[in-house]
Amino acid sequence: MEELLYKDEVYNIVGAAMEVHRELGPGLLEAVYQEALEIEFSSQRIPYVSQPKIEIYYKNRKLKKYYEPDLIACNKIVIEIKAQKALGNIEEAQLFNTIKCCRKELGLLMNFGELSLRWKRFIFKLN
Repeated sequence: MEELLYKDEVYNIVGAAMEVHRELGPGLLEAVYQEALEIEFSSQRIPYVSQPKIEIYYKNRKLKKYYEPDLIACNKIVIEIKAQKALGNIEEAQLFNTIKCCRKELGLLMNFGELSLRWKRFIFKLN
């Protein structure tokens, strides 16, 4: 059986997110959860970068626009934060495209808007 990609890092990240959700509960804005998660990451010594500017390319040409994922943790895991009643295909597609833009292999979609923290892992194999 194949080992999960970045298993320990994901375990720590999800644990920090669960702590934030336990403290704040659902019903707040995404920016509130992001700020709280940054505080939790710092207290648990999980390295992260908040809203880095990622260059976007179209047919090998750099665009003037850039993308800002919510967080990149451990220099290898893209995290998108949501605060919605439920997640759908649009949010999943957004994270998948974000992973590709960031040239990372793993992304976590985290929804703080439900009664319990809901999260999903996405893998993108780099060539």
